[in-house]
Amino acid sequence: MVLGKIAHYGFDAILLSAFLAGVKRSTGLTPSLQTEKIESKDLKNAIDKYLNVGEWVMDQSIAFMGASSYFERKR
Repeated sequence: MVLGKIAHYGFDAILLSAFLAGVKRSTGLTPSLQTEKIESKDLKNAIDKYLNVGEWVMDQSIAFMGASSYFERKR
């Protein structure tokens, strides 16, 4: 039961990170990681890695959907 909750929260965290990656790609907006706002270098690095996970998930999702016949690109 505890493992299920951990997996659920982990999946939610990855979805949020991918959402933030999508916002960054479509608008250019990203969370500010300036040293004045976040004093801890370790926390800044952890947030940066977290956001990079979202970028990776976004890239993998786009590659998967691009290769699938269930999706088509419209521009």
